[in-house]
Amino acid sequence: MSGRARSRSRGRARGQEIGAPGAQPPPPLEAARPARLPPSEGELMMGRGRQKSAPGAVTAEAVLQISAGFQQVKLGERGGRRRDFHDSGVNTRLLMEHVKESKTGLSGSPIELRANYVRLLSRPQWVLYQYHVDFKPQMESRRLRFALLCNHEELLGKAKTFDGSILFLPHRLSNTETVLWSESKKGEKVQITVTLTNELPPSSPVCLQFYNIIFKRILKILNMQQIGRHYYNPEDPLNIPQHRLTIWPGFVTSILQYESSIMLCLDVSHKVLRSETVLDFMGNLRHQCGDQRFVDICTKELVGVTVLTKYNNKTYRIDDIAWDQTPNNTFTRGDTDISFNEYFSSRYDLQITDKNQVLLVSQVRRLGPAGAPPPGPVLLIPEFCYLTGLTDKMRNDFNIMRDLSTRTRLTPEQRENRLSRFINSMNKNASAQTTLSTWGLSFENKLLNLTGRVLPAERILQGVRAYEYNPWVADWSKEMRGLPLMTSIPLENWLLFYTRRNTDVAESLLQTLNKVSGPMGIRLQRPAMIEYDDRQEALLRALQQNVGQQVQMVGLTHWVESSGCDPVNHPEWIKYDYVKKYLCVDCPTPSQCVVARTLSRPQTLMTIATKIALQMNCKMGGELWSVEIPLKHLMIVGIDCYHDTAAGKRSIGALVASLNQSMSRWFSKCVLQSRGQEIIDGLKVALQAALKAYYRYNKCLPSRIIVYRDGVGDGMLLSVVDYEVPQIMQSIKAMGEDYAPKLTMLVVKKRISSRFFALLDARLSNPPPGTVIDAEVTRPEWYDFFIVSHTVRFGSVGPTHYNVVYDSSGLKPDHMQRLTYKLCHMYYNWQGIVPVPAPCQYAHKLAFLIGQSIHREPNINLEEFLYYL
Repeated sequence: MSGRARSRSRGRARGQEIGAPGAQPPPPLEAARPARLPPSEGELMMGRGRQKSAPGAVTAEAVLQISAGFQQVKLGERGGRRRDFHDSGVNTRLLMEHVKESKTGLSGSPIELRANYVRLLSRPQWVLYQYHVDFKPQMESRRLRFALLCNHEELLGKAKTFDGSILFLPHRLSNTETVLWSESKKGEKVQITVTLTNELPPSSPVCLQFYNIIFKRILKILNMQQIGRHYYNPEDPLNIPQHRLTIWPGFVTSILQYESSIMLCLDVSHKVLRSETVLDFMGNLRHQCGDQRFVDICTKELVGVTVLTKYNNKTYRIDDIAWDQTPNNTFTRGDTDISFNEYFSSRYDLQITDKNQVLLVSQVRRLGPAGAPPPGPVLLIPEFCYLTGLTDKMRNDFNIMRDLSTRTRLTPEQRENRLSRFINSMNKNASAQTTLSTWGLSFENKLLNLTGRVLPAERILQGVRAYEYNPWVADWSKEMRGLPLMTSIPLENWLLFYTRRNTDVAESLLQTLNKVSGPMGIRLQRPAMIEYDDRQEALLRALQQNVGQQVQMVGLTHWVESSGCDPVNHPEWIKYDYVKKYLCVDCPTPSQCVVARTLSRPQTLMTIATKIALQMNCKMGGELWSVEIPLKHLMIVGIDCYHDTAAGKRSIGALVASLNQSMSRWFSKCVLQSRGQEIIDGLKVALQAALKAYYRYNKCLPSRIIVYRDGVGDGMLLSVVDYEVPQIMQSIKAMGEDYAPKLTMLVVKKRISSRFFALLDARLSNPPPGTVIDAEVTRPEWYDFFIVSHTVRFGSVGPTHYNVVYDSSGLKPDHMQRLTYKLCHMYYNWQGIVPVPAPCQYAHKLAFLIGQSIHREPNINLEEFLYYL
C-alpha cells in the first residue's frame, strides 16, 4: 500500500461522521458574509426559537421553540438509535437443518479465554406492563412530564421507567385506563391519561431493551456523562496538553440474550475532545485564508463535524452555518422573547464574549413530543462548541497519533483491570444496587471465562515450495524471501514518471527493484524514464502522450512535504486522484504511485522495494502465494460498500470474486448507485459478470458459491436476509434454469465490542491467530462464530464476527470456520494474516479507491487485475 493510501485509509474513509439514518439534508442557508469573525472559544447552544430579528435563511417556521430539556424518543433510543436490537428477531438458524442441534466446531486445540461479558445472575419473573401516557395540555419538556407523573408515586410505585411517553411498571394498575391530575408550577391543571398497551413476559425482546435502559441509569448513578450513545467519565480525564487534546474514558455497554444466559457486554471506550472551540477554529481559519475565501472554506471545513457542548454534555452534528444570525437574535421561550445572550446567562451562567459571532445549525432528527415532527433546527453558539475527534491532518501527524495510542491502546491486562474496577464500583455503590434490586436484577462480579479453540496453522504454498510460519508473528515475509512467486509477470514495457527533484530517488528505486525482483522470479526491464514538470497539467499531458496499449505498468514518484499534511486537499493527493482516474477509466493501465519521501530512507529501501515489486506483479495479474483449499469448483465472493460524500453520499458497491482453485486470481467489479438505491441492485449484474468470467477461466460454472458480505451495520441484518439473499439467488438463476449451485452467505462485522483474552502462563494476553469462539457468547438464533485471525503489536486484538445468514451447502461448522481462516491468508497487500477474508479486504480497497479518487466506474479491461492494491 502506498503512503498516500495508508494515510487516507486512516483518515476520513471509515471514520467520517454521518447523519442519522434516513435524515433529510438540511435546507441550504444563503451564505451572507458575516459581520466579523468570532475570535474566541466555543460550545454549543440549543436554540429553537422563533427568530424575531433578521430571520434570513432560518425561517420562523423552521425555528420553533427552544427546549433545553429532553425530547421524546422510542424505548432504548435515547442517545442514539439502538438499531442492534432490531437484529434480535432475525432467526436465521431455524432454517438450517445441519446446525439446528449444534453449530460448534471440533478441530483445533482448546484454549482458556476470558471475555468482556458479565452474566445477569437474577432475572425478574414478573410481567412487565407497558403503558402509554398522554398529557393535556401537551407538555414539551420531558423533565416536566416526568415530574408531573412522579406526583403519583403512591399509585405507580417507586419501580417505574418513563421515557416521556411510554411508562413501564412491574405491576398492573387496577384499570386499563387511569386518569390522573397534576398541577404545574404555574398552577395549571394537567390531565394525565395512563393507558395499558402491552403485557411483556420476561422472554420478550422488549425486556432486553428495558434492561439496557435500567443499566443506563446505573451509569448515570456512577457519575458518567452520556455523549452520543455511550457514557464517559469527565472526572478522570487524560490530558495531552502539547496537542490541546483531552480524552474522556468511558464504556460501551449492551445487554443481550446469548447462548445460555443474558449477559452484559462491557468494553472500554474513549472520547477525544479538543481544547479548541469552533470560535477559535473559525478565527484561525480566517487568519490563514483571508476574508475573500473564508465563507466557502469555513462551510466546507465545519459542515459534517461533530461538536460537544460541555454545559449539557451533548453532541451535535453541524449541518450548516447561519451567517445572518448572531447571539443578539431572539427566540420565543414560553410566552416571552429572549435573546441567546440572556438565555445562556440566566440558564447556564455563561457570558457570550463575542456578540457578533455567527450561529451554527444542527438539524434535529428525533421526533418531537408525542410523535410530532422534529421541532426544527438547533442553533449553536460557536464559543460554547468544542470540536471532537481528529482532523485528517492530526491523523497523519505521527507524534499526535503516538501520544494518543499510548493512552488509548490498552493491553489485555489493562483492559481487564479497567473493566473489573468498573464492576467492583457498581457492586459497591449502594444507590446502584438499590436500583437494580428494585427491579430484581443482579450481575456477576467477574468477567466471563470460557473455552475457545485454536485452529491449526496454515502452510503457505509458494511456487513449488511450502513453508510454515510463526503464527504469533503472523508475517511470513522472512520465509518467502528468495523464493520464486507462484506466477511472475515479466515487466518489459513500463514507464516511470518523476520530477526533477525526484531524480535521485527514482534511480535508487530502480536499482533496488532490480536487486529484489530477481530472487522472486520477476524479469524486470529498465523503464522509459519520463520527467515531468511538477504541475498537474504537465503530468496529465505526459500521461496522454506516453501511455499506450502496449504499456504494462505506469510508475509515478510524487513528493509530499510532511507526514502531517492534509491527505484530501494537498496538491499531490489531488494529482494522485487525476492520475488514478485517467489510468483506471480513460486509459486502462495498472499503476503504482510511490511517495518519494518514503524512498528517502536508505535503511528501509529494500523492504519497501520488495513490497512495491509484489504489488506491481499483482496488478499485472501475477500470483504470490496460496494455501490449501480442499473444496473443488468453489467461488468465493466478497462484497463491501462505501458512501461517496463528494457525490452526495452516492453508494458504491464493490464485488470481488475468485476465478481459480487456489484463490489467487480475482475478478473485480464496482457499481455506483444513486442515493437511496439498494446497493444489491447493481451487484446482481456484477455477480453475473463474475460467473461469466469464472466460466471463461474454468470452462465450467462453480458448483458452490460462498459470499462474504461486509459493510452491514446494526439493524441491517433483516434487509440482508429478506432482500439481498433472494436477489443473489435470482442473479444465479439467470445463468440458466438448470444451474443450481450450493449457496452460502455470511455477514462479516469487525466493528464490535467483543474482546477475548487468553490465559497463558497465569497472565492475560491476546489470543493467538486462529482462535475460534463459537459457544457461550454467540447468539442462539444465529449460526455465528468469532475468529481472531491476526495479531497486533500494541493493545488488544479485535475479533471478527461471522454470521451465516443463509446456507444451502451443508458445510460443517468446522469446514466453514477453517475455510474462513484460510481466506484471511490470501490478501496480497500484506505478507501475513488480515482480520477479514481476502475478498472482503479487496472489495473494501476497490470501493475506497472509487469513492475517494475516481468517482466513476472503472474500465472493464481492468476487471481481472488487482489494480486497486
